[in-house]
Amino acid sequence: MAGGHAAHPPKVMGVADLALFYIVTGVSLRWIATAAAAGPSSILVWVGALIGFYLPLTLAIVELSSRYPQEGGLYIWTRQAFGPFAGFMAGWSYFTSNLPYFPSVFYFDAGNALFIGGRSWQYLHDSRAYFMGFSLLALAFITLLNLVGLRFGKWMHNIGAVGMWLPALVVIVMGGLAWAQFGSATRFTAASMVPGFDVPHMIFWSSIAFALSGAETASFMSGEIRNPRRTIPRALPIAGVVIVICYIGGTIAVLLAMPAGAVNPLQGLIQAGAVAADRLGMGWIAVPLALLITLGNLGAASGFLASCARIPFAVGIDRMLPPAFGRVHPRWGTPHIALLVQAGLGGLFCVLGQAGTGVKGAYDVLVSMGIIGAFLPFAMVFLALIKLQSVPADMPVTRLPGGRPVSILIACVGLATTCVAIVLAAFPAPDEPDKTLALVKIIGMTGVMLGTGWLVHWWGSRRAVAAQRDDVAEPSR
Repeated sequence: MAGGHAAHPPKVMGVADLALFYIVTGVSLRWIATAAAAGPSSILVWVGALIGFYLPLTLAIVELSSRYPQEGGLYIWTRQAFGPFAGFMAGWSYFTSNLPYFPSVFYFDAGNALFIGGRSWQYLHDSRAYFMGFSLLALAFITLLNLVGLRFGKWMHNIGAVGMWLPALVVIVMGGLAWAQFGSATRFTAASMVPGFDVPHMIFWSSIAFALSGAETASFMSGEIRNPRRTIPRALPIAGVVIVICYIGGTIAVLLAMPAGAVNPLQGLIQAGAVAADRLGMGWIAVPLALLITLGNLGAASGFLASCARIPFAVGIDRMLPPAFGRVHPRWGTPHIALLVQAGLGGLFCVLGQAGTGVKGAYDVLVSMGIIGAFLPFAMVFLALIKLQSVPADMPVTRLPGGRPVSILIACVGLATTCVAIVLAAFPAPDEPDKTLALVKIIGMTGVMLGTGWLVHWWGSRRAVAAQRDDVAEPSR
């Protein structure tokens, strides 16, 4: 392979593996808690986000992954549409958005894991040392697992997928039973179902749209999917049904079990499950439920680590990063350098996220940074779908029903939703005590990450030009 790069990782994922992967990266139980804490109006927000963001994103991915099924996903799509710089910055933004994602999902997971120990562990619910230590250990575990490859790592993703939908299903059932015996803990009225249009409520909208991302993840690993042009369109609808049931059904179940004002955004699902279980005389179920949720979030973090590491791998193959990023491990066939670098940076964010704030404040800042960093490349995906309509493909493309006009309309809907979400995500959480500090962290750290990406691209461009010159001169030596 040019430049001394090793072969690509092996193709190990079929339809079932891929559907479970989409579930584990597409369902995040923390957003069920966040939505339930906002009250019954969140149900309509879920529906709006499904129509305005999730459906356009999945349809765009079906067509774009059909056009360019190679490893790299949105990095490749954006590069083909707008050139190397746009592709690099889209990939960089998505890659760096997952650095704050890891500590944010680990903080949520750590909060739910406390229920495994019952009341005796609850004193740790605001311990910075506990949340930071849990995050670093969890990150180390999933990194080691992914280093040995998807042949083994996919089982963590598959177990994690079960740990996502099964707890949601259990809470849905228990919430329904509690409602049948004791009535709803939350009043569902026409007025309470109408979303608020003030700034705090609209900030929440961006979080719900972000919750429905994840359909893009597997495309980064297209080179490791068996026949991705056929497998991706088959797996996405299967996962989509599960995702919709988990989010909307789970939110309703939590509200049936307990009042919206009592829901903890970091522990809401397991909290509602424990409340409903106690009322039904099934208190024992809280511990296995907490264990499943803990495994589910570990699986999700593992899935995002695996997929996002393929971005610097693809960029390394293009020689925009040092050659080591484009090589695979000689024994395990994994992009080990990319995995280790991402894990190291994620660990740094686990520590930095706590600077000058508490657990809840750190969680909110990290979520906002993750939303902005991820939605910027989503905007580029929708723009790429529009731009590439006029570009002939090398192979038959899976076009959306209705052809070019429908594709452009769907892309415009998704783009509008994405742009609104980016603006709203920059606002600090309503209950943030130091909004100025939070805003500085969100905007400042996002700006630093994007600025660093520009510098890395400039440096990488010079390296790529020098490498091409060496390739031309090589035959004459």
